[in-house]
Amino acid sequence: MTELPVMNKIEEIEVGLSFEILKALQAPFSRKEFLQSVLPTLLRSTGGAFGGLVSQRSGAWAVECWVGEKRPFPSELVGESFDRSGPISANGWVAVALTRSPHRGDTPSEASPASALVLRLSDASGDYESAKNVARIQSAANLLSAALQRVDAHDRNVRRIEQLSAVLRAAAQWQQLDDDEALLQRIADTATKLLHCERASIFLWDRRRKKLIGRPALGVEGKPLEVDDQAGVVGEVLRSGEAKLWNTNSDDDEARVNRSVDQSLEFQTHSLVAVPMSNPSNPVVHAGSITNANAVGRADLIGVFEAINHRSGAFDHLDMAVLSDLALHAAAAIRSMQTRKSLTVSRDRLVNDAASATQLIGNHPSIDQVRKNSQKVAATDLTVLVLGSNGTGKEVLARHIHYESNRRSGPFVAVNCAALVESLLESELFGHEKGSFTDASQTRVGKFELAHGGTLFLDEVGDMSSGGQAKLLRVLEEKVVVRVGGSQTIPVDVRVIAATNQPLEQRIVEKRFREDLFFRLNVVSLTLPSLSKRGDDILLLAEHFLEHFSYQIGRAIPQFDALAKQRMLSHPWPGNVRELRNTMERVCYLCSEDTISAEDLMLGGNAALSSNASRESSFLSNAPETLSDATRIYQVAHIERAIEICRGNMTEAAERLGLHRSNLYRKMRQLGMPTSGE
Repeated sequence: MTELPVMNKIEEIEVGLSFEILKALQAPFSRKEFLQSVLPTLLRSTGGAFGGLVSQRSGAWAVECWVGEKRPFPSELVGESFDRSGPISANGWVAVALTRSPHRGDTPSEASPASALVLRLSDASGDYESAKNVARIQSAANLLSAALQRVDAHDRNVRRIEQLSAVLRAAAQWQQLDDDEALLQRIADTATKLLHCERASIFLWDRRRKKLIGRPALGVEGKPLEVDDQAGVVGEVLRSGEAKLWNTNSDDDEARVNRSVDQSLEFQTHSLVAVPMSNPSNPVVHAGSITNANAVGRADLIGVFEAINHRSGAFDHLDMAVLSDLALHAAAAIRSMQTRKSLTVSRDRLVNDAASATQLIGNHPSIDQVRKNSQKVAATDLTVLVLGSNGTGKEVLARHIHYESNRRSGPFVAVNCAALVESLLESELFGHEKGSFTDASQTRVGKFELAHGGTLFLDEVGDMSSGGQAKLLRVLEEKVVVRVGGSQTIPVDVRVIAATNQPLEQRIVEKRFREDLFFRLNVVSLTLPSLSKRGDDILLLAEHFLEHFSYQIGRAIPQFDALAKQRMLSHPWPGNVRELRNTMERVCYLCSEDTISAEDLMLGGNAALSSNASRESSFLSNAPETLSDATRIYQVAHIERAIEICRGNMTEAAERLGLHRSNLYRKMRQLGMPTSGE
């Protein structure tokens, strides 16, 4: 049986040092805490009376951690230790340089700082020059060096994670800002906090003027900071597309710094880091990786992000990585805000253009009343029922209410209910899922969903089928829709405006319209009068349409002569505003003169007046003797003429005659006239 070798005292101490280092590595120690834990054991293992670790800071050697008696250490000896491959001694002091092998993924500048182990040997340590003592000290230094590299890597990773978390939190807050100055200020403020520096600036590149505009420059009040795009470190970044560092206590060239800015601001730059900013689609750097391979072309650059004067003295490559992360998210936030502002301006311009095209033109008291009531109801989400004959402008009034409301930026969706057969109405209004019926080749969003956040205009609602009325009532009550073939309820935020030329009360009596739906739609009722009842508004509308079409085709606006105005005022306008608009469009294209005459209107007024005059003359010459018979003949003729003018629309004819539709039918029966259309 082989006996295990017995360890001597020195070997036991070395094993103890290794054990102490392994134990310290398992604890969540910082570099300072780790050194305080293992250096006492290291001194015992090497025969040192006192000593510690010294590191190079700003070109000089400084104590990083010391154990035992505080005495000045020989700096010259420490410097010489880096020229030898092993420990070096003088006057009872020993110094040994620690290796600086970077970990995978680190750049050389990110490796542990230049450090050396410095020991004052005790009298009992024996002859230092002995091979055993040299090997023992070198072994301890190697163990300490490897352990410190592991600790430093862990510290960098922890710091990097904390910094990335802070960057992501800040970026999320930036997206909530709507003001560009506030956004840039918040970004710069975040940089000063994360990098522990005095100032930060976002330099946006004005290519045309060849200037970099600092917005903001913290500590600079009143106006943006402008510098030439070739000057200083920021100019270097812009030219190369690479991040740059400058520290005054290093070997960096002083000429790299633009001191003219310092002089104008009465400021002194001691250190700075600057990184390029590019379009979000072309990021300059990736988190934690700063290499020349990540340089970006000048065409993609939008500016430079700069931080000035680290509060602890100098910036390092980890600060550069953090600023690069901030620059990446800052560029995305800036571009996002620019896009949002551009879209908002475009939206507002389009909304204003659409609103200006839906004005309620006219000064007639009836229109004034409609305008006042629509203004009041626009500020609410109440359902509106618009009544009026065909062509009176019911959709124009609906759009006017929409653009005067808080929903003006939302969609306005119009649906002609009379054009929808019952089999398609549910799919059109509420949508359908793919495969829900034979022709459903894909999912379709209904009109209610399309109008979410805006207004849904249901035109000719009086002509909707009974099945469609029931489904519409359910949606108006519950404010949710279910697509055809689907089961999920979809909430909709829609303001409904309905319109009809039908007498809904009469249709309710005739069981052709649901009473509960009528009361649900008729929260607010607005009635548009026929054009023939609006007096001088006919001329106002004619001039409005004439100006519109003249501008559209690029011609001078013609004027109406007196007879043309008289003709328009005397015309019955059975097609209401729609007929007037079509007339003005025809005149604008066909009349090339600067003055529009009555003949240019082509309203058939002369023939009608002649026909009326001849009929009146014929009637008077052949009138019956009794007044009652003459009255009956006149009433029949007058009713027939009204029906002819309204093209058979009994509702409009009754309104023109000042009667309710049911009363018109009753009168016709009394006169012996046919009422088959009832």
